[in-house]
Amino acid sequence: MAPTDDPLARRYRRLLRCYPRAYRRERGDELLALLLDTAPPGQSRPRLREAVDLIRNGMRCRLGRPASSTVVAWAALAAVVCGLFSAALSARVAWETARPLPGPAETGEIFRTVLPDHGPDHVDIPSSFFGYYTQPLGLDDLDNLLLGDGGEYQQTATDAWAAGPPPVPSDQTVAVAQRRLRETGWHLDGVTVESANGCVDKLCASSMLITYTTVNARQGDTLLAVTVNSNPEPESPYASIALRRTTPPLVLPAAVGGGLLGALAGWLLFGWASRRTEAPHPARTVVKVLLGVTLLLWWLPVLVSVPALASHHRGEPHAQWHPLWEWLGQPTLSLFFLVGSVSALLGIALATLPRRDADRVSTLASG
Repeated sequence: MAPTDDPLARRYRRLLRCYPRAYRRERGDELLALLLDTAPPGQSRPRLREAVDLIRNGMRCRLGRPASSTVVAWAALAAVVCGLFSAALSARVAWETARPLPGPAETGEIFRTVLPDHGPDHVDIPSSFFGYYTQPLGLDDLDNLLLGDGGEYQQTATDAWAAGPPPVPSDQTVAVAQRRLRETGWHLDGVTVESANGCVDKLCASSMLITYTTVNARQGDTLLAVTVNSNPEPESPYASIALRRTTPPLVLPAAVGGGLLGALAGWLLFGWASRRTEAPHPARTVVKVLLGVTLLLWWLPVLVSVPALASHHRGEPHAQWHPLWEWLGQPTLSLFFLVGSVSALLGIALATLPRRDADRVSTLASG
């Protein structure tokens, strides 16, 4: 056995932790001795190629089933999807580091700066950065959230609007807003125009074309959307603003770190279950089926959402990307994730059952 104060031996032992504990207990000293014997004199660190080979072979060894040609692919699918969901959760937590949304005073000042001589009649300030129908998500909302209405969980904004008859034509209001934004240091991100038919009277006997023009801008960590209604109803807003925060700087490193940890945890957990359910495990087939169900239910929302959101981003201008969890189909298709999680937990529970060979060993020992 190598001396414990040998730096090369210590570093090799750290790399050998990539192998399962049972493998290290049985062959660890032998493998360490071989590595030290083949190391050139004076070497104090494992060579890069050696380190990569030890990590790769150790992680493969954790999967067991040496004769299987597909276990690595299944483990990779499990690790990647666990990493993606962990990254999304980490990103959502990191969103809490953003500055609070603008309050009434700041919102009123921005409103009057962008639209001179137009004071807001109402200011609405949400209590969280993301909400369900603009309200904080609560337990009473979970049934609707899981049953197809999860798309309403969206980023919130501080809203302010002015109602009543517009003092000037809508085109003039839009032009003034764009000019004022440039003058006060806002960066214009583009203008979008949407049209719809509205009713002229209560019976809707005749209709008229209503145009909503939105000017998007940003300044620092604040996103601004100014919307002007061409033909508002008497008590409806003719001009409104929405103020949001940009994605906080901590979101990206948190997502990357959380994703890597989640992927590693997914690989290790899959490897543990794979080794536990090698023949002659009594629930071997059931655990394999549950694994397939889990991966199908977790990957299906991702495969549906990524093309849809990519097309959505190409077709419409966006001040910033949709959050990561929406690209994973969450929470719109969260029922798939929930059922898949139940399937995964059931498979893990069944994997803890003792193997038949262990039962025989304990029987012989007691006899």
